[in-house]
Amino acid sequence: MPIDPADIAICVEDGSVAEPRGTGPDASATGPGLPPLPGGVSSPMAPPIVLTSLFSFPSFEELVEGLSRERAGRVYTRGSNPTVEAAARKVAALERGESCALFGSGMGAISAVMLSFLRTGGHVLFLNQVYGPTLKLARHLERFGITHDVVLDASPGAVEEALRPETQLVWMESPGTMTFRLLDVPAVVALCRDRDLLTCLDNSWSTPLFQKPLQAGVDIVVHSATKYLAGHSDLVAGAAVTSAALMAELFDRGYMLGGGILAPFDAWLLYRGLRTLPFRLRQHEADALRVAEFLAGHPAVRCVHHPALAVGEQAELARAQLTGTSGLLGFELTRGTFEGVRTVLDALEHVRLGVSWGGVESIAISPENGHNGAQLEAKGLPRGLIRLSVGLEGAELLIGDLEKALDRVA
Repeated sequence: MPIDPADIAICVEDGSVAEPRGTGPDASATGPGLPPLPGGVSSPMAPPIVLTSLFSFPSFEELVEGLSRERAGRVYTRGSNPTVEAAARKVAALERGESCALFGSGMGAISAVMLSFLRTGGHVLFLNQVYGPTLKLARHLERFGITHDVVLDASPGAVEEALRPETQLVWMESPGTMTFRLLDVPAVVALCRDRDLLTCLDNSWSTPLFQKPLQAGVDIVVHSATKYLAGHSDLVAGAAVTSAALMAELFDRGYMLGGGILAPFDAWLLYRGLRTLPFRLRQHEADALRVAEFLAGHPAVRCVHHPALAVGEQAELARAQLTGTSGLLGFELTRGTFEGVRTVLDALEHVRLGVSWGGVESIAISPENGHNGAQLEAKGLPRGLIRLSVGLEGAELLIGDLEKALDRVA
């Protein structure tokens, strides 16, 4: 399905940059505190990088007023900054959300959500395979009296059974980490709405171009903006998008008090990445589909995990919830051992080995480490699993590289 033209316009156009939110008389088209451009008519094609820690005010009365509504104005860069605001507006618009906060990492966004909305005695229900550090944070929160459960088979009946009277937050990944299974997001949202429970979904895999959870009723969406949103493996960033009402709590608690903000220069890099997101994602999708189809036909591969190749109920969920698929997939080796995984990964020449994904380069990794079979089984992860992020080197090059590597274990 083609990418929504409105999303392409949001990514490419610069109309949101010249929207000052300052309170002083020095608010110009390029932001409070910046001198007007020569002639007063031209404007920069890219947003200025406002490298300042604080903003001055012409009078004490205006400073007091600014402090009283710091989220709506510019006082201190830990709270707001014009360059960061420009990138945040784009992400919020793409998700069709009212407000976005940008963080110094995806875990910064995840931590801010949990620290803002969880209370002692509360419970978090995690659905699907979830990013490892997210669960590690949940285990850390146990020392503060916050418990959690993980439901891998997240059918509506299983979710309903796992909910507790003390549940405060239901956390989803769809598609899930490593195996990329989809949840019935509207069904989960309906269950949670009936119980007045907060929902959050990690949308890093799909990006806002291929899935809009807020429109399905999810309360908060988080991103590792390090991945596709930035797309060039040159910054670490996170995002949380939600309603204005929930952002008021998130801003005052997890954002301002946590302090894990995105720096102006990194926000500028994120803004730059967003401008090419639709075009990069189209190519990631096209090349990943060709690679996935090749892998599905190779005798050394037992199965491929990618929503575009799903069957049955998973295929129905993909058609209903996704408007496209990204370049991240998983595949299981027929020879599902650590030695098999190591042989394949070490034989790759053009696919690099690394922990992240979503950049222009192809990257592979495996959860196997030679002595963690029991842990993988507990997480619902199969042996011999390899995760592949298909970059922009071209499908033919990548298929040739994978074929030579897989032939070693065929």
